Amino acid sequence: MRVLVAMSGGVDSSVAALLLKEAGHDVVGATMKLWGGISDSGCCSVSDVEDARRVAARIGIDHHVFNFTEEFEESVVQPYVDAHAHGLTPNPCIECNRRVKFDLFIDRAVRLGFDKVATGHYARVTQGPYGWRLLRGLDVSKDQSYVLSMLSQERLERLLLPIGEFEKSEVRRVARDAGLSTAAKADSQDVCFIASTTSRVEFLGGRTYLHPARLVASGSREPLGEVPSIEAVTIGQRRGLGTAGDSARRYVVEVDHARGEVVLGAFEETLVNEVRFSGPTFTGDPVPEGERIQCQTSSHGRPAPAVYRIGHAVFDSPVKRVAPGQTIAFYRDDEVLGAAIVA
Repeated sequence: MRVLVAMSGGVDSSVAALLLKEAGHDVVGATMKLWGGISDSGCCSVSDVEDARRVAARIGIDHHVFNFTEEFEESVVQPYVDAHAHGLTPNPCIECNRRVKFDLFIDRAVRLGFDKVATGHYARVTQGPYGWRLLRGLDVSKDQSYVLSMLSQERLERLLLPIGEFEKSEVRRVARDAGLSTAAKADSQDVCFIASTTSRVEFLGGRTYLHPARLVASGSREPLGEVPSIEAVTIGQRRGLGTAGDSARRYVVEVDHARGEVVLGAFEETLVNEVRFSGPTFTGDPVPEGERIQCQTSSHGRPAPAVYRIGHAVFDSPVKRVAPGQTIAFYRDDEVLGAAIVA
């Protein structure tokens, strides 16, 4: 089988390529050049490309670089900026997966004659009686099924996830035993197109006009201070609000762009019984109205039991309010059923 492996330059995709090669497949590695600006905190730096190239040479496979910088700018970076400007808190990693890594990359692989594509994500794809199923990775602490929750049957059919059955420690051991240069490389962190020396406010300020906002107390509307950018504030936020001297522990419970106010309240005010969403997509058949499911609202968040309704999920017990623009993923035990954008 001809397999094109998305090699990010990290240990996980390195081992994915190695395992497929050892299994006897015709393997080729490809690294996506996504961000044309400065990057030192994610998976888009020049050094990552070189790391992937060295690993490919060590394994004995061809390696290519696909330049998707224009598509990444149009599909991920600019929408990220626009979302913040309109009061949303987007998840750029999921949008990158949706628009680039599992869209453009797979389409190019098909045009080049590959049967499958593979990545180093900690999740599993299996074939069941009614189609392809996306499952959590066996390493619970590294499970990445949440960021793949928007994949369709068409995409799952083309996908291999070779390390989904592995613990992270085992992946590093395999890499060390094979002499791969990425064996001890740290995992990528944060948003890849925002350098570690640049704050989110600085990045957004270079691309859109930022507006200061008043901090006010929930209920009384008592003034509590000011933030330099309402666009960079998100629901549930506690840190970085300039209220460190306040003995009360306050959280963002509302962001009112029209009034230029950020409303702060107690932790209890961040709790809700339901989360509304729009644009649901499903890995297989749509989730039936009224079905009991589990919902996850962040990459490593704990799944919470809920009832699926059209346009919203009703939780068994209160959960922290989720910022509009974030992704909510639907599960049945270990199986991913789909995802939607919080409204």
